Amino acid sequence: MSNCAIVGINWGDEGKGRMVDLITKDYDMVVRYQGGGNAGHTVVNEYGKFALHLLPSGIFRPGVINILGNGVAVDCESLWTEIEAVRSQGVSITPENLKISDRASLLLPWHRDLDSLEEARLADKKYGSTKQGIAPFYSDKFQKKTVMAGELLYPEQLLERLSSLREWKNLTLQKVYGAEGYTMKQLMSWIQDFGKKIQPFVCDTGAVLRKAQSEGKAILFEAQLGALRDLDYGIYPYTTSSNSIAAYAPVGSGLPTARIDEVIGVVKAYSSCVGEGPFTCELFGEEAEKLRDAGSEYGAKTGRPRRVGPIDLVATRYGVQVQGATNIALTKLDVLSYLDEIPICAHYEIHGQQTDEFPFPTLLGEAKPVMETMPGWKCDISGIHSWEALPEAARKYVEYVEQAIGCHIGYVSVGPERDAIIIR
Repeated sequence: MSNCAIVGINWGDEGKGRMVDLITKDYDMVVRYQGGGNAGHTVVNEYGKFALHLLPSGIFRPGVINILGNGVAVDCESLWTEIEAVRSQGVSITPENLKISDRASLLLPWHRDLDSLEEARLADKKYGSTKQGIAPFYSDKFQKKTVMAGELLYPEQLLERLSSLREWKNLTLQKVYGAEGYTMKQLMSWIQDFGKKIQPFVCDTGAVLRKAQSEGKAILFEAQLGALRDLDYGIYPYTTSSNSIAAYAPVGSGLPTARIDEVIGVVKAYSSCVGEGPFTCELFGEEAEKLRDAGSEYGAKTGRPRRVGPIDLVATRYGVQVQGATNIALTKLDVLSYLDEIPICAHYEIHGQQTDEFPFPTLLGEAKPVMETMPGWKCDISGIHSWEALPEAARKYVEYVEQAIGCHIGYVSVGPERDAIIIR
């Protein structure tokens, strides 16, 4: 069986969760390989509507093993809260269908504190963090100053490790930010309340994945956010603190020998963006409000109104390239049905020169959108299930985008439900 990665092509919020939930039926395992609880994957299925933040989106499919890989920032508190919420809607979550890599590091309470403190210090130069502790977590991980999930299985060593880290971290909290430090009593209480609860899910997931690979199992790799938020290839410094590109999937999953046979890149039929940073195609005022309301564009984790705009072909083409996408899922096409004309950011203009190349981050703030329009279809397409049944104007829009970004669009989503999908 083949392996597949589902990744975001733009700024995140493209609809990756609904695609993972849709095609997990063809896979044996789903692995989250990076990121943490700082973004949400919205899934609608027979159990209800969910905004998943840490749980892999394959958790709803019976018989599928879901793994949080070593590249994930595991927030015990958020994860346990999420597990209980999903279980309350009738979904079975046990150590049999959810496994946490013993090599994944734990996001500790002070990481969230430091995230908020630093954003406050940056003031009007802030990065737009969701304040879930992601940047401080990954900084600590690269400094080798985190606790690994596997250490929950060894209480004595865990106590020693936390004591050492507490002393170091309190120096930063107290001396740099003037904040309160942590006591060992507070830390041990947190471990007891949340670490102990996720402990049964912790295991050597590398061994699980290697066994699956040897047996020819099909593995689906699930990314968080999108190419433009990738630490190395995104709109730095307005990025996340991990690598959201498909090439990182083998490393962050715990199966570095994995071969990715297909990369499904998810693209929204228009653009949306949560957080700070350059957003060349951004709409404002009434035009933006209408699109935001039509698409219910509010952050799944924070509830913040998303910045919105037309599809950005320059940014999308770049995302396709860095993700190595072999197939595209175009989501939320139905949202555009209210428009008489569909706006498209077809090119950029920088210093008076038109370009189709995505610029170096320093120049992004100077880029201006070069707009085109296409006729709208002005009818409800949410109940359509075949390509031929789509209005001609909708088909032409999809074909135009496909040609412009240089990658086949194999899926067209016309609603959040599992069956609201057209396969080309």
